[in-house]
Amino acid sequence: MAKCEICGKGPMFGHNVSHSKRATNRMFRPNIQRKRVLINGQMRRVHICTRCLRTLTRKNEQ
Repeated sequence: MAKCEICGKGPMFGHNVSHSKRATNRMFRPNIQRKRVLINGQMRRVHICTRCLRTLTRKNEQ
């Protein structure tokens, strides 16, 4: 599973907890996209989470 190359966010682990409180393993996966992004004046193809992508586009608008 890929990690975000900007913030380092990757998959996290936890439990599904049923009504009877039985815990089974589960995985929380971040929404990672492969995008072309302008970093330090050059276009790079990176694995980036949607939160970082949103932040980058907001910074570029201003």
